[in-house]
Amino acid sequence: MAATTRFTIEDFERLPAELAHNHELVDGELVDVSGNMPAHNFLRDLLVEVLGPHVRERRLGKIISEQEFKFGENAHGPDVSLIGSVKVPLIQRRRVQLFVPDLAIEIVSDNDSFISLMKKAERYRKCGTREVWVLSQETREAFVKSDERRALLSDQDFFESPQILGFRIRLGELFERA
Repeated sequence: MAATTRFTIEDFERLPAELAHNHELVDGELVDVSGNMPAHNFLRDLLVEVLGPHVRERRLGKIISEQEFKFGENAHGPDVSLIGSVKVPLIQRRRVQLFVPDLAIEIVSDNDSFISLMKKAERYRKCGTREVWVLSQETREAFVKSDERRALLSDQDFFESPQILGFRIRLGELFERA
């Protein structure tokens, strides 16, 4: 029986860009995370567009998309992340940042399962991410998980977070604009 090669964060870091692209490291294995459709990308880009200026103006940190972070021995790249101002100096010139974002946003893709997204959200939280949002364009809902709340929100509710003080947008408006 042949042994299975298990990748580490450092192995993942050394992969050629074309092999690492559209992959995450989960339990020592490369997992394909490609397959984002235009609607997914439009929502991701809209979030960066609306959150970025707010975060910059208030010096709350940096908004970034598709950046890999070290979640335990796994490397995940949330669709959109907030790196709080305290963590900005930790950013290194490497593929996988060796800390977790303060806020992680995942957008449901056609190839995502509910179970895999909930496991990912739980991993993010266990590794220190303060708040995780999972947005579904199909159902026009958002699941939010933090110390303060665990909720399923509809498009009449608001995307707002203590991590991004003063920012608020109705989920339905966010989905419509994307």
